[in-house]
Amino acid sequence: MSVRGELMSSPEEWKKWEGRVDGKFPLRQWLGGSEHSAVFVTERPGHPEKVAIKLIAADADADRQLSHWRAAAQLSHPHLMRIYEAGRCRLDGTPLLYLIMEYAEEDLSQILPQRALAPTEVTDLLPALLDALAFLHDKGFVHGRVKPSNVHALGDQLKLSADQIVATTEPASRRRDVYDAPETAAGIVSPAGDVWSIGVTLVAALTQNVSFENSAGADPSHPDPAPPDTVPQPFRGIARECLHLDPKRRCSLAEIQARLQPEGRSVPAPAPLPASPPTPTYRTTWRILIAIAVSLVLALGVHFVRTIFAPKASTQLGQIKIEEDAPANSEPVNTKPAAHTAPTPAPVPTPSRAVATRGGEVVHQVLPDVPQSARNTITGTIKVNVRVEVDTSGKVASAKLASPGPSKYFAGLALKAAQGWEFSSPVADGKPATSTWLLQFRFKRTSTQASPERVNR
Repeated sequence: MSVRGELMSSPEEWKKWEGRVDGKFPLRQWLGGSEHSAVFVTERPGHPEKVAIKLIAADADADRQLSHWRAAAQLSHPHLMRIYEAGRCRLDGTPLLYLIMEYAEEDLSQILPQRALAPTEVTDLLPALLDALAFLHDKGFVHGRVKPSNVHALGDQLKLSADQIVATTEPASRRRDVYDAPETAAGIVSPAGDVWSIGVTLVAALTQNVSFENSAGADPSHPDPAPPDTVPQPFRGIARECLHLDPKRRCSLAEIQARLQPEGRSVPAPAPLPASPPTPTYRTTWRILIAIAVSLVLALGVHFVRTIFAPKASTQLGQIKIEEDAPANSEPVNTKPAAHTAPTPAPVPTPSRAVATRGGEVVHQVLPDVPQSARNTITGTIKVNVRVEVDTSGKVASAKLASPGPSKYFAGLALKAAQGWEFSSPVADGKPATSTWLLQFRFKRTSTQASPERVNR
């Protein structure tokens, strides 16, 4: 079998080239691939950062492919993977095309087998994709392959791959999977095709499933595929408007963006201005002034009476109090009148988390084991609170979610970890007692923290 035949047979055959150093781009770690391509980590001469190199077999369509890559390399956008170089090469005499592009630590297809994204995560994901697609469409290009494996994480940034970008004037290759719009089977590419792909990717991210009924063909007599009922709003409405079989009926990128902001969909009517008060007449004005003058006279009179009598009354009351309460051998007490203050109301007891029993501490804590691939999807901090009931031996008798946070996946990790915690038993009336604890887990991209708090049951 020829080298080319081996390369085209399976991804495992491509992987055999891992570690190959031939020419200026050494093939380091194998990142993945298919029967038609492979991606390795490499580095560019004179540049310290890692980059990725994609290899595909050079066939009769090689010139067209190189033209696409070089056109994509001219595009620059914060949410598009950068292309550095493209060209031809040979491995053991086999002609190949190579593409040098940014290296991404993770892509969405590696996350979804482990967990679905939370709605808050999708809210962070979609604007980046929409912004990148809007840029491409404005430049006369379409992405053509929006799907989880082409949504990458580079540090805190989300980026779309750029190696599949084509001009809208180019004919499309045949339809390959559910992420491709139905009309691509006829060689039609358009911005509406990217909208279809956004809808399918959205459903995949929230459900880990993209099996739609009636999505195999573009027969107008068939109903449009509907997203599952488990997809929450506003994402279900967005997906439904993306997945029309008729491209003309699909929503625009701007409409998707608007649906992500519910407050922007309905603007409340402005509150009516308060009616202007009637303009006072001459007679009314004098009545108001007279009333103000009378009020001032009364206030001054009351102040005058209080000034004369209040100090004496206060002094007398103060002396009586001192004489009744002071012991016979007490020192003379300053009888200076106390300032008049309103009686302080008794404090209202507030709920306290402190318990009356003694002791009770954490003796062993378990932090969730979070795969790095899952950490890379975290933006900010995900907080999960777990309430645990502890028996007299200090073991967790039961655990339940008090506040699950935005992700079922991380809530499950926290719940499992909480069940392994151990405590010293508090003592009540000389005997070991049960206790209740609230454990807060905080998941970040770089760490996981936990804080215990003992509570009353």
